[in-house]
Amino acid sequence: MSEVPRVGPAGAGDSRPSVLFVCVKNGGKSQMAAALMRSLAGAAVEVHSAGTRPGDAVNALSAEVVAEVGASMDGEVPTAIDPDLFRRVDRVVVLGSEAVVAAVPEMRGSIETWETDEPSSRGIEGVERMRLIRGDIQARCEGLLEALQAR
Repeated sequence: MSEVPRVGPAGAGDSRPSVLFVCVKNGGKSQMAAALMRSLAGAAVEVHSAGTRPGDAVNALSAEVVAEVGASMDGEVPTAIDPDLFRRVDRVVVLGSEAVVAAVPEMRGSIETWETDEPSSRGIEGVERMRLIRGDIQARCEGLLEALQAR
């Protein structure tokens, strides 16, 4: 999980909005969302990703298709949710219905779930499947970026 350090506690010295993308394994969709948001927002948004039950590696096909649009998952590894980070980010975005997270006391932000496109339910597999998922997540990241910048 890549992290851009904050200066001091949340809200002190860093007015950038922050987001944590979550899926089960933190190897595919949440990593894609984080890479795409970093690519779209640059340093304007503090971006993190994590999993509820992290896997062993980032999905190579996910990394390949985000690279096609200029984003990068290089150096990323599946990571568990950090409870302190979870409490302090402005937005927690859960990708898909398999990962389940609940609000916790002293949580600063909100939780939303993105029911992302699943092309395999239509018989679409491989790189074509991943490109469709990437397109869905990228469009959602663009909308989220607008919302975060308007806060």
